[in-house]
Amino acid sequence: MSKVALITGITGQDGSYLAELLLKKKYIVHGLVKPNFLKINNNKNWRIQNIIKKINFHKSSLEDYKKISKLIKKIKPNEIYHLAAQAYDGHSFDNALYTFKTNLTATQCILSAAKTENKKIKFFFAGSSEMYGDGKKVPINEKTPFDPRSAYAITKVASYYLIKNYRNNYKMHASTGILFNHESPRRDLRFVTRKISSSVAKIKSGLQKKIKLGNLKAKRDWGHASDFVKAMWLIMQKKKPGDYVIGTGQLNSVEDFTKNAFKHVGLNYKKYLVIDKKLRRKQDLGNRIADNKKARRDLKWKPSINFKDLVKNMVDEDLKLIKKWNLVNT
Repeated sequence: MSKVALITGITGQDGSYLAELLLKKKYIVHGLVKPNFLKINNNKNWRIQNIIKKINFHKSSLEDYKKISKLIKKIKPNEIYHLAAQAYDGHSFDNALYTFKTNLTATQCILSAAKTENKKIKFFFAGSSEMYGDGKKVPINEKTPFDPRSAYAITKVASYYLIKNYRNNYKMHASTGILFNHESPRRDLRFVTRKISSSVAKIKSGLQKKIKLGNLKAKRDWGHASDFVKAMWLIMQKKKPGDYVIGTGQLNSVEDFTKNAFKHVGLNYKKYLVIDKKLRRKQDLGNRIADNKKARRDLKWKPSINFKDLVKNMVDEDLKLIKKWNLVNT
């Protein structure tokens, strides 16, 4: 019989790659989506358009315990992947109450409903490298102390401990993947990597003249999202639950990303770059690098896409988007 999986955040970058992976593995895939979800909304669902007919969608707020309980009872999932979170606005404390309510309450509702309906359901939670703050103690592994510096990071740390307690107290297969930065052509344009790849494609196509960036020296441990969802699945296949740091173990700067992106299309980045100090983060917590030894050892996982190929993939896909847009509008 096919395994059944429930994914929150299925329309996002990670959710879309995970859904594709699970469908290839012959899972029956269910997606928990917002109450205002519409299949025909291409602006929201563009990442899953190619598989949208293969997914079973269920509308509910993440904090609606009764609805989530009924859903779990109905579809009987073998695995639940909780990827959804209030992320972008949550990196400051401007909207802290909403971030706390959305992220932590959602994790509690889903865990509690799974425990009540069937404690054998496997549960995965998407953690974040933001949980470690400024990353002074590097490289970071599963024993590195947390030091959250944002509302978003605090909710991730709180959820981590909540999951750990469910694992210990109720013997549930509940795990956290502490995910370092992972990018792809499906990244939102608000993120610097996608801003760069999109701008390079536009400049190469004659649609844009310059790109404005802030701190070129900021460094990140960047991997490809398609590799990270493989790690999620591998965590769920282990007999015993656990927590895993997932990252490449290599640091690259915003300047490295920019230089490689322009080089891929035969251009010198220095001719098109404008430094805008207003774009610098007030608190740039950088240089966090993953020690992925546990994932390599226990999951037999390692990244298959290196940094340069990640950059090329993102630029190539943005060039394809421009070509497609031009064909549609000519």
